[in-house]
Amino acid sequence: MWFWVVFFIWTLLPVWRQYWVHTQRLRAIRRLEQRRGSRVITLIHRQETISFLGIPLRNYISVEDSEQVLRAIRLTPDTMPIDLVLHTPGGLVLAAEQIAMALHRHPAKVTVLVPHYAMSGGTMIALAADEIMLDEHAVLGPVDPQLGQYPAASIVAAVEQKPPEQVKDDTLILADVARKALHQMKSFVTELLEERLGPDKARELAHILTSGVWTHDYPITIDQLAAFDLPIRSGLPPEVYELMELYPQPAQRRPTVQYVPTPYDGRRGDRVRGLR
Repeated sequence: MWFWVVFFIWTLLPVWRQYWVHTQRLRAIRRLEQRRGSRVITLIHRQETISFLGIPLRNYISVEDSEQVLRAIRLTPDTMPIDLVLHTPGGLVLAAEQIAMALHRHPAKVTVLVPHYAMSGGTMIALAADEIMLDEHAVLGPVDPQLGQYPAASIVAAVEQKPPEQVKDDTLILADVARKALHQMKSFVTELLEERLGPDKARELAHILTSGVWTHDYPITIDQLAAFDLPIRSGLPPEVYELMELYPQPAQRRPTVQYVPTPYDGRRGDRVRGLR
């Protein structure tokens, strides 16, 4: 009897926890909306433990994400600003371009808020915003296209170092696709930027971000972004950090990072009861 009661509770506990976390996230989003007078949309990809089996899933920008974000934008009046809380390693180019274009065409102000990082497709989405708010340590990244495990720019560079007759047909085809991907990405980023920066600066910055000047995982800091004349602002509302706390990484058997979770600036006292 007691075995089945415990088993029943054990299987339902993760379901209840997911419901509780979902409710807390909606409340945090609503608080941020009330503070900013905007529609808040989140695109947050973290490795979360789901289901009673505790299986961790790593998320990326997907077509399902773009469908949901586009629906949220459609439900937003043209006169209402949009705030997008963005935390992602990137993902499908198709999905990222759809989100970026929808945000770019929204008549009211669009702000992207980056608490930690928005790489690759996340950077593309951020470039569509009227303002990019970042934590002082947050970063964006290059948007150079990747074909399989190799950067498109590196494929083109490698082929150009050999005579065509010494290159396999498959590699020549891959290089042709890589050139098209580079051209398409540069054109799209230029379109996102030229209204704000002008045609010449937009093409220059698009070339830097898409042509493989840096490796794909290169972290572009807030100072570098400001030097590009992008609409950058340092600092985020506290509600953004509260929201991120509701997207925890899965617990590990042995924690790699530990600290007393209390600010030591006098807001809640510099001592924790029971600790010296």
